[in-house]
Amino acid sequence: MGRQQKVAWPQQAGFTLIELLVVVVIMAMTYALASPMVSSGVSGTELKASARQLAAGLRKARSDAVSRRQESVLTVDVEGRQFQLSGDQRIYRLPKSVAVKLFTAESELVNGSTGAIRFFPDGGSTGGRVTVSAHGRQYDVDINWLTGQVSILD
Repeated sequence: MGRQQKVAWPQQAGFTLIELLVVVVIMAMTYALASPMVSSGVSGTELKASARQLAAGLRKARSDAVSRRQESVLTVDVEGRQFQLSGDQRIYRLPKSVAVKLFTAESELVNGSTGAIRFFPDGGSTGGRVTVSAHGRQYDVDINWLTGQVSILD
């Protein structure tokens, strides 16, 4: 029987300059395409957090009205992108890149940029909708006038 010979392949010690350049070009192209999507102001998570913050404020206003047996109001300043609960000195601010729209009863409009949602001791409300949006994405925070139930819609 014959002897088998092993073929020795030359060992490669690293990457070639061409391989490194290809990787750098691919990374640059990925950054150029992904960068505008990532840094375009408010993220989807931040927008949803704004909707949740508004919904939480509305639910607290309803809860206060029922537990204290007196009307409670959440006032929304559309231009200032902020809201406030009656009986609470804190002002809750939303990100500047978020647009806010308010649909409420005419009797609850304070001026051109400020309006309110009122909750009654029985849990009902004046009803309405607060919309937060940014870059083509929006969330509607709906308030049922009969039950005062607050829900977030995509």
